[in-house]
Amino acid sequence: MKDVILIDAGTGNLRSVQKALENIGANVLRTADPQKVLTGEKIILPGVGAFGDFMLGLRTSGLEEAVKEVAKKNIPLLGICVGMQALFEIGEEMGKHKGLGLLAGKVIPFPKMPELKIPHTGWNQIEVKKEASLFNQVNDEAYVYFNHSYYCHPKNSSDVIAETNYGIHYACAVQHENIFGVQFHPEKSQRVGLQILKNFLEDS
Repeated sequence: MKDVILIDAGTGNLRSVQKALENIGANVLRTADPQKVLTGEKIILPGVGAFGDFMLGLRTSGLEEAVKEVAKKNIPLLGICVGMQALFEIGEEMGKHKGLGLLAGKVIPFPKMPELKIPHTGWNQIEVKKEASLFNQVNDEAYVYFNHSYYCHPKNSSDVIAETNYGIHYACAVQHENIFGVQFHPEKSQRVGLQILKNFLEDS
C-alpha cells in the first residue's frame, strides 16, 4: 500500500479519515505543511463546513498553491466533501468564493423544494455513470453517507463518474485525469467507503 498525504486545512474530522485509511493498511502522513504535501505520492483533501472558510484556510496556510502544484504534476488527488467542492472554480455558499479551479464548474445550493430537508444528511445511493477505478468492486446503487447543503455542478459532463438523486440528480463523484472527488464521506460509509479509499490508493 502506498503512502498517502492527508491535508490538514484546519477544518474537518481528519481523525475519522485517518483511521479509515489506516484500517485499509495505508501509511498516513497528516500535515498542514505545504512542502510535505509536495512530496506525496497520493494526496487526500478532506473538508467540512463552509466553502469560503475552507478556501481561506487553504490560502492562509500556503496549501492552496501546494495542492495546485501536485495536481499539475499528475499526482493522484482526492477531494472529500468540501474538499471535492474546493476542486471547482466557484462556490456560492454565503457569497461567491474562488475555488482551486482544477475542475470546470461551480458549487451551488440545492433548489428549494418542500420535500427536501437541507442539509442532505444520511445514506443515499450512488449511480455509477462511467467506468472508473474509484468504483472497482463497488456495486452500482451502493449506499454511502452524505452531509452537505451545496452540491457540485461540473461544466463538463465527462468529469462526472457518479450521481445521486436528492430531489435532483447531481454529481456525487468526479474524475478528470488525476483529479478525483467524492461529495459523500467514504470514512463514514462502512465497507463501500473503505473499498473506494482502497481503490484510490491502489488503482489511481
